[in-house]
Amino acid sequence: MKDYRPRIVDGLLKRKLAGKGAVLIKGPKWCGKTTTAEQVANSVLYMADTSSREQNIKLANIDPHLILDGPSPRLIDEWQVAPFLWDAIRFEVDHRKGHGHFILTGSVVMHDKEDEEKKIIQHSGTGRIARLVMRPMSLWESGNSNGSVSLRELFQTPRKIAGTCDLKLQDIAYLTCRGGWPDTLTMDHDIALDQAFDYVDAVAETDISEADHVNRDPEQVRRLLRSYARNQGTQVPLTMLRDDMKANEAETFSEDTVGSYVKALNKIFVIEDMPSWNPNLRSKTAIRTSYNRYFIDPSIATAALGLGPNDLINDTGTFGFIFETLCARDLRIFADAMDGKVYHYRDSDNLECDAVVHLRNGSYGLIEIKLGGDRLIEDGVKTLLKLSDKIDTTKMKAPSFMAVLTAVGQYAFRRADGVYVVPIGCLKD
Repeated sequence: MKDYRPRIVDGLLKRKLAGKGAVLIKGPKWCGKTTTAEQVANSVLYMADTSSREQNIKLANIDPHLILDGPSPRLIDEWQVAPFLWDAIRFEVDHRKGHGHFILTGSVVMHDKEDEEKKIIQHSGTGRIARLVMRPMSLWESGNSNGSVSLRELFQTPRKIAGTCDLKLQDIAYLTCRGGWPDTLTMDHDIALDQAFDYVDAVAETDISEADHVNRDPEQVRRLLRSYARNQGTQVPLTMLRDDMKANEAETFSEDTVGSYVKALNKIFVIEDMPSWNPNLRSKTAIRTSYNRYFIDPSIATAALGLGPNDLINDTGTFGFIFETLCARDLRIFADAMDGKVYHYRDSDNLECDAVVHLRNGSYGLIEIKLGGDRLIEDGVKTLLKLSDKIDTTKMKAPSFMAVLTAVGQYAFRRADGVYVVPIGCLKD
């Protein structure tokens, strides 16, 4: 087992604390939020500790300032157990001098607090509370990528890149099913693969109800997760998810019901759909604006479908779609470190680009995701060049780079046409 590296979000947390009164770390359960926060906290309150949970809630209601008292930064772990703490934290942040007073962690977006969070961040026109989304680990963080190619450096459009990758398709299949859950890195392979199945069970049986305190049928949740997994990387509408969930023709689900399930899964960070990119084009081609459907980690998709590494090897079509989820996870983690976002592109001519990494300064890179092989790589290159040719560079920047991100391939290199070919086992932020 390779040693895993410091989390990228660790540096982001320190940076945000230096400029904000508080930082909220949000993300799925088991992704390591508490561990990351504990590394920089000087005092900690575990709101969900079963031995003191009820006492913590009562005290937070009676006198929240007692809960918040402690050396800074003070970690309030799973703060949403007592959501009325938010206003007290806002008050403290506004009235204390300096920065870095609180770190909040949470695995649920509180439905009655989401809009309030946005208002607080805009408070006084500057912002007192920063938010970070934490995901399961990228291959670079887990030590499975050698990091010989930097996404950050690709934005500088190097004339040459060089890297080698030892990962085989079987390795990528295992890493896809294992996922980026920190606890799995020290486990035997078979035991590590069990964790995603346990995660899906927890989501279906209990966790989804934490989003809005609505009891839901675990079997329907599992059906939705399976349907989502079958449609990874697509823009399938809720109506198709609804129809796909039916066990027989007699069953009926309303679109609103399916939508409420999807919304709940979003709130507990099980799914993280990808927004569309809207560039300036030379032509009047209409751009599709629907989100692409993704889980926050590929292992959720494989577990929802009951698949293991050998199943992926034997079904490369399914493997290809779920591999996109792995790459989307890693690209999002890397983009966060560069003040960037990840989008997808699709237009009315059915031209699609799997990922567009767009930075705050307007620079962007176009990325196609393929399992590997000369034919698939050539298909990806054709797509990138065609999209690049559509972009009106008199109204926006030309792409900083174009790349085909692959599951397998011995080398990372720049082609004669300028497109980079990069195995995922070479990539870092």
